[in-house]
Amino acid sequence: MLTGWFETGSRPASRVERFSPGRPLLLASGARLDSVQVAYETYGSLNSAGDNAVFVCHALTGDSHVTRKDAGEPPGWWESMVGPGKPIDTDRYLVICANVLGGCAGTTGPWAPGPDGQPYGPEFPRVTISDMVAVHRELLAGLGIGRLHAVVGGSMGGMQALEWLLRHPDDAAGFLIVAATARQSADNLAWNAIARHAIRNDVKFQAGRYEPGDGPRAGLGVARMIAHITYLSEFSLHRKFGRRHRKAGTRQYSSVVVQGDHAVESYLEHQADKFLRRFDANSYLQLMSAMDHFDAFAVPDRLAEAESLPEVCLFSFERDRLFGPAHSELIQIELAERGLLARHERDGAADVGHDAFLLDVPQFLSVADEFLQGIRGRQGVLR
Repeated sequence: MLTGWFETGSRPASRVERFSPGRPLLLASGARLDSVQVAYETYGSLNSAGDNAVFVCHALTGDSHVTRKDAGEPPGWWESMVGPGKPIDTDRYLVICANVLGGCAGTTGPWAPGPDGQPYGPEFPRVTISDMVAVHRELLAGLGIGRLHAVVGGSMGGMQALEWLLRHPDDAAGFLIVAATARQSADNLAWNAIARHAIRNDVKFQAGRYEPGDGPRAGLGVARMIAHITYLSEFSLHRKFGRRHRKAGTRQYSSVVVQGDHAVESYLEHQADKFLRRFDANSYLQLMSAMDHFDAFAVPDRLAEAESLPEVCLFSFERDRLFGPAHSELIQIELAERGLLARHERDGAADVGHDAFLLDVPQFLSVADEFLQGIRGRQGVLR
């Protein structure tokens, strides 16, 4: 069985093959994939009623390792949210998280062999948020999981949750959409454009046809630095670094050509270096493109066809300069126009910016816990 370029956790995720030449995955672009490997992890167990499953959708550079199962594993990317006694309580819920289509942590993406046996690379077909959701739903069907208790996601994960809600509202009793957007702003598109230029202008990018494990390290590192700035607030950067100079003897990172003078530069270099150990440039370009082309309410929805409307909670952070409260307000307004009244909660205390959804923010975690425990939905099956 195929593996991804980058493994997560001390034990590899489960992997299954979905779709087939007789029943391929038809992508929104019109392309088809005859087989898709899906890397996923599960936590907890399904109850006798079969109605306690929660699907967690990950953000742009996430993976299936949402939390650790024991002390011997590395931390997952959402330890504050998922685990025993936490809002997504693995003693209460069966939790499923899968690496997205187009990713590089086990699910089929540009790293995977194409029809000629060589990695797809830049020839991998364009992936959309709706395509990611299609693969998630196929995974659940294969696992024999019926109607979900909830779909939860933040950032790009929130885009997946919103797409799921609009196109398949009967799949879950509730949807928790955190620090997300229905469509990118021009400002966000501009930041991503600069990141793409950094990757594609790296001489080692080679039009995306670099060798596995190699590629545009410098360009991808710069792209990560650019993105990381948008994940933090101006206030948090000032509080943590100000104008301080970097400490003497700070290591030189392989992804950086010129070492910066200031502490904030050293921090960004460190973030780039960590990122290069776990991500692929072609996958990064694919997933950024999926986010940039997402326009949730420009496509007909199926809310009017739902047997009963699910419960929806939107959560935003005042200091989030990427997908702040205005983005959630737009989603709330658009849903209301379609007859679905969504709750919108926001946090004004956390000063870290967009990444607050990944951290221990008491108000957010309290709202998430209360919402998930309060969902009361009819039972049904995926259609």
